[in-house]
Amino acid sequence: MNRQPAIFVSHGSPTLPLERNAATDFLRQLGPSLGRPESILVVSAHWDTARPAVSSAAKPETIYDFYGFPPELYRLRYPAPGAPKLAERAASLLEKSGLRTDIDPARGLDHGAWTSLMLMYPAADIPVTQLSIQSRLGPGHHVRLGDALRPLRDEGVLIFASGGATHNLRELSYQRGNPVPQPWVVEFNEWLADSLLARRKEDLVGYREKAPHAVRNHPTDEHLIPLFVALGAGSPDAAPQRLHSSIESGVISMDAYRFN
Repeated sequence: MNRQPAIFVSHGSPTLPLERNAATDFLRQLGPSLGRPESILVVSAHWDTARPAVSSAAKPETIYDFYGFPPELYRLRYPAPGAPKLAERAASLLEKSGLRTDIDPARGLDHGAWTSLMLMYPAADIPVTQLSIQSRLGPGHHVRLGDALRPLRDEGVLIFASGGATHNLRELSYQRGNPVPQPWVVEFNEWLADSLLARRKEDLVGYREKAPHAVRNHPTDEHLIPLFVALGAGSPDAAPQRLHSSIESGVISMDAYRFN
């Protein structure tokens, strides 16, 4: 079976499928460049639970977990089939690692999942399920979670982590439309890239204390948390690859990484 990587992408605004910019151009070519996985396990910043949970929905609904956006956004659907067997397999791996895991029979795909997948795999014909994060447990917990899920990659499963390399919506409201990347965003973004490529895992797990402008770029953890799942799912002896780098509205990094 074709071994799959773990991928982290920054999903930006819910309007991502309606936009045309460097990040959307990148996502449109990312799916074809990766090839077709057997199934996809999505880890989104927008499903946060007390303990790990996976969705066993056979037909995951398209969740519109946002408001105030253009009407055409709410007409989009991503009708990919669910992956109940993958949900059970993921839950089994997590349980074996001592991580008690729930199986949710109804959870659909939130915008952290479907907006990027719509660009990557527009045919919506690859089975997909979603795994929740536990942001209150911090980065180290999610590295452990990714490590437990690593065997899925040898079973044809694309581990797809979706969040944001930076995420400060208050700053976005000040800077919206500004094409000039803010220095404090660039500095954090490059620290993140350097730390990932150099495999400085301890620095990454402690990023809130060690990274420049960490709290300004991430007032809360949840949008960077999926990155740590991808980091844990990567092979320990293989350095990640930076697949894409761009900054929208001066403050929203759209960076993406591959973990081999």
